[in-house]
Amino acid sequence: MGGPVDVIIVLKADIEADRPEVQRLVALAEGYGDVRTELHRIQGATRSVTEVYLIGHTGVVPTEPFEEFACVEKVVRITEKYRAIGRHGGGVDAVGFEYNGVRISQESFHVCPGLCAVDSRENAETMFRALAEHGVEVARAGAFKPRTSPYDFQGLGADCLPWVFELAGRHAIKILSMEVTHESHLEQIQAALADSGQATGVMVQIGTRNAQNFELLKAVGQQTELPVLFKRGMGITLEESLNACEYVASGGNRRIVFCLRGMKTNLGDPHRNFVDFAHVPAVKRMTRLPVCIDPSHSVGSRALAPDGLLDVFHVTAQGVIAGANLVLVDFHPQPAQALCDGPQALLLEELPRYLEDAAIVREAYTQRQRRCVPPAGE
Repeated sequence: MGGPVDVIIVLKADIEADRPEVQRLVALAEGYGDVRTELHRIQGATRSVTEVYLIGHTGVVPTEPFEEFACVEKVVRITEKYRAIGRHGGGVDAVGFEYNGVRISQESFHVCPGLCAVDSRENAETMFRALAEHGVEVARAGAFKPRTSPYDFQGLGADCLPWVFELAGRHAIKILSMEVTHESHLEQIQAALADSGQATGVMVQIGTRNAQNFELLKAVGQQTELPVLFKRGMGITLEESLNACEYVASGGNRRIVFCLRGMKTNLGDPHRNFVDFAHVPAVKRMTRLPVCIDPSHSVGSRALAPDGLLDVFHVTAQGVIAGANLVLVDFHPQPAQALCDGPQALLLEELPRYLEDAAIVREAYTQRQRRCVPPAGE
């Protein structure tokens, strides 16, 4: 025998783990040698699914006895290293999740504009008000910022959380994407949300510099209150990033969005990073995760193309036409005065054009699906 071959038993929708039939299934599985089981409940955007993991030397475990259980939808042998987030040859579904009334999945689409780093109450309120005027419910708002130089602005930290959450709630922003760099930040965010009366929600963001900070990934994965946006490591392979993302999922938190933000290489010049948005469909094929793109940190400037469109617009379109589910993009009321990444931030007066352009490209993507994807079974 080689190494362990794991199996996922997918139960039918809305089957609870405490049902007697499920307990009999678990007992049968654990009767095979050193096999152990783990039960995972996935709260999807439209349905809930319970999965039973068979872990150990399962190569000799037959699938047929489990397929005969009335509660079982299918039995899938794992084919990728990333057990929890993998698609396993299409054997498991990408059910997505719903958080604070917002559905996020491989079929949904949201633009998430905002401040790379919150630098003042006035700018935060101006930003949230502009987003609310255009019906945007998901925004970025950084409070903790790891920077390349120790002398650069590191964010306002926990002190700004009470008024950031209050302002977001006032303007009907349902989710803030907010980076954390230490386990203590999770506790601070959760406490401030509770004190605000859950005025908004937070999607915890793992930045590219922490993509392989395994202790932080474990801590983020062990809490299931807040969903996670994981940014690909800037200088590691896609497989290494997906395996790092598996740390979050293996901890128990399956509400994860995988974000492509460009690769650190001079091959990307004159952009800040080499744009990797061709990997959008690849990540959706290989994993169950919704996929985000970050055009601001990919391009890194307000460069204008000869056709009159900013490079950020063009790069956004490349990711959206490939099926991206979320767009994380920098805006600022006064980019010249921004304390973090001001040169790449878009202007508030560009917000309606940006949202319209993203909507045009998203519609083109859905038209491609309707017209170019053959009917099932053809």
